[in-house]
Amino acid sequence: MIDIHCHILPGIDDGAPDLKASLAMADMAVADGIQVIIATPHVDASGYLSMAMINTAVEQLNSVLRQRGVDLVIFPGAEVQSHAAIRLADQYCLAAGSFFLLEFPHSHLPADALDLVYTFVDKGLTPIIAHPERNREINMEPEKLTGLVEAGARVQITAGSLTGELGANARICAQLLLKRNMVHFMATDSHSPNFRKPILSRAVKQAKKYLGREGALALVRESPLAILPEGYSLL
Repeated sequence: MIDIHCHILPGIDDGAPDLKASLAMADMAVADGIQVIIATPHVDASGYLSMAMINTAVEQLNSVLRQRGVDLVIFPGAEVQSHAAIRLADQYCLAAGSFFLLEFPHSHLPADALDLVYTFVDKGLTPIIAHPERNREINMEPEKLTGLVEAGARVQITAGSLTGELGANARICAQLLLKRNMVHFMATDSHSPNFRKPILSRAVKQAKKYLGREGALALVRESPLAILPEGYSLL
């Protein structure tokens, strides 16, 4: 499986505080069947965290994983806050491709959200809306996501939402989005070995109820694979 949204890099944001935590997360991910993680630290308008810094952190973590014989590959990425996305999105694409992870405020959907999506698509970028089921406005009115998807955005739900770990409201919204075929990716959004653990398999099991086996696995295999460099394959 491939996890496209994970805060595994040590000491960079509110994710893994140190290398020990990063390695614990890596071990948990591998045990769950995850082979690839895209590291997605938070990026805001300050731009203090450059892509060069993220690339260096990814290279260092991959080196340690290889030395320890951990069968996991980390790719660089970021979770770009919507207010900074117009200026920064093209600098922080996932795995150096054309997809990027777009985070809206948890409290609401910005009035210019649709215009933002059109702008990104016109630039040849594909925004992946991170965890919309946890956005208060979309949670109450899931149909507001429809126009964004029709405009070219993709949707990533959090595994913990579907399993109920993030509350009933997030679970119900995630289920509804699956039923409406509006989910393209499922990821952990893990921040530590204890908070939103890097585990996908439990949520895949739940997704099978709505999408069947192949549809559920596509959220964590085929669809994420399209983000990675051309020719990359899972073992």
